[in-house]
Amino acid sequence: IFSTAKGLGLIKRKSEASIDATGMASHHVSQYFLRRRGRTKRYRPWTKLTIVCDNDTHLIAGADVRTGPSNDAPAFVPTLEPAVERLPIHRLLADAGYDAEAHHQLCRRLGISSSVIPINARGRNPESVSGKYRRQMQRRFPVRVYRHRWQAESVFSRVKRVLGDALTARASASRERECYCRVIAHDLSILRRAC
Repeated sequence: IFSTAKGLGLIKRKSEASIDATGMASHHVSQYFLRRRGRTKRYRPWTKLTIVCDNDTHLIAGADVRTGPSNDAPAFVPTLEPAVERLPIHRLLADAGYDAEAHHQLCRRLGISSSVIPINARGRNPESVSGKYRRQMQRRFPVRVYRHRWQAESVFSRVKRVLGDALTARASASRERECYCRVIAHDLSILRRAC
């Protein structure tokens, strides 16, 4: 998919990308109906899809599927590493759920020259931020650049509108496969429109 996108001139030499996660519904029953029936109190695990997308084309370069609700940070490495192989990422944008000095350092090791992740104080004193890159984010956070992160939300919106937000599979492994198939279908639909 990405070699075809490069051949069509869709991919820039230096791309800006965003990483984010969303929940996929486990059933087609609406939340309103469940609330009316008094069935929303029971804990239900759901499928969580994390993606790295190109902000210009909305192509998904990396994806990771887990069971939610869960912390966003553990999906950072398995989603970003394959994305870097497909997309020449110059700048990565992420929300505060991915705030960690190790994530900034990983970006530099992978050849990403700029990572924009807001500080998550985690209930501590915001003055006690440690790490070179996290202190850099605290001193001069690029607000205007960070606004581009909403492109990931646009990708999720498109995937859910076109392909649906509820998964049809029941087993966890099948849901994982279905999420990856939806990612591929999304990318193929973008390529088809570009041809």
